[in-house]
Amino acid sequence: MVRVLDLDASKRFYELLGLKEIRRYDNDKGRFTLVFMAPEGQPECPVELTHNWDGDAALPSDSRHFGHLAYEVDDIYATCAHLMANGVTINRPPRDGHMAFVRSPDNVSVEILQKGEAKPPEEPWASMGNTGHW
Repeated sequence: MVRVLDLDASKRFYELLGLKEIRRYDNDKGRFTLVFMAPEGQPECPVELTHNWDGDAALPSDSRHFGHLAYEVDDIYATCAHLMANGVTINRPPRDGHMAFVRSPDNVSVEILQKGEAKPPEEPWASMGNTGHW
């Protein structure tokens, strides 16, 4: 479960990672919405986005205590280029062709992993420095 401040912004972020909304639960009495998003063809692997309607003063906090989410992708370079083209900062670029880190709009650290063997180092990733922390 990941608490989110702006449900629409967070949904767009996870959609960029290839996740789709698979179900939603609105609780009028508790004043919250749960949105479950999962990779295509993997409904058994959802991440739950919890949105409190009245806001959450603690968000967006550093959230490093949460740990991180991790997703394997077919092409780490194409995925990172797609994320950057959509305004996502690559905090730890895939210099090694294997691993990168980004953050969600709610500061949740998300690890992107190359499926299978690492790709050979490639520019601009190989010489790109870190931005922020992950």
